[in-house]
Amino acid sequence: MSYLEDLFSVRGKTALVTGGATGIGRMAATALAMAGAAVMIASRKGEDCARTADEINASGTAGKVEGFSGNVGTEEGVAALAEEVGKRTDRLHILLNNAGLTWGEPLETFPYKAWSRVLDVNVTGLFHLTKSLLPLLEKAASHADPARIINLGSVMGTQPIADGAYSYTASKAAVHHLTRTLANELAGRHMTVNAFAPGPFQSRMTAFATGTDEKAEKVGSHVLLGRIGSPDDIAGATLYLCSKAGSYITGAILPIDGGESVNHGMTLFKDSR
Repeated sequence: MSYLEDLFSVRGKTALVTGGATGIGRMAATALAMAGAAVMIASRKGEDCARTADEINASGTAGKVEGFSGNVGTEEGVAALAEEVGKRTDRLHILLNNAGLTWGEPLETFPYKAWSRVLDVNVTGLFHLTKSLLPLLEKAASHADPARIINLGSVMGTQPIADGAYSYTASKAAVHHLTRTLANELAGRHMTVNAFAPGPFQSRMTAFATGTDEKAEKVGSHVLLGRIGSPDDIAGATLYLCSKAGSYITGAILPIDGGESVNHGMTLFKDSR
């Protein structure tokens, strides 16, 4: 194995990616499988996960993917998913909490139910699934090679942007803070906890804005680097944090956003000179 392969390989590791059938979850699951991991993907639509697993496996990966149903939106769903993972493996090296919901509506008509539904998946389910899988993560963890937990945040959790998705942006800010809290608490158990804070990527959630090349180009024109994110952007970040290369990183909120987290748009005195 070459130096680079050794540095970024996840060969022999076992991973769970929630919401892994589409979008960023699928991008991360594909990267992990390509780099040698055994990857489980789970979402409410188990058929979609099974189909995605077959498609990724057919692409010729060094690892393998298996897909099945799992719902992190309820207490019963979290318990069932943790039990199913425990049936499939006795240790878990990587947990990527990617499953998420959003809800967009004008401020004046934003419904009460949009808060509990979004936070139940994006924050509550994320926390309780992580808690439930700690025994499996601890079995895989060591001082030299910690278990890895990655939570999906968002640039909307770092910037005061709502775009009508009030419960979503609040939930992602909560994910970022929870990530730092868990990083502090789990370091002594040989686990790293980090979060992605992506900008715009093509996914089912953002299809209304990025579903065509024309729409994606328009959205990308507002990004500092002039484009939306690509699967390789997620792959690189995933392999960095999950491999030897990222073993000394914890509590980080990694902006994968083309510069949106620093693109505040303020010029102050520049235009007056």
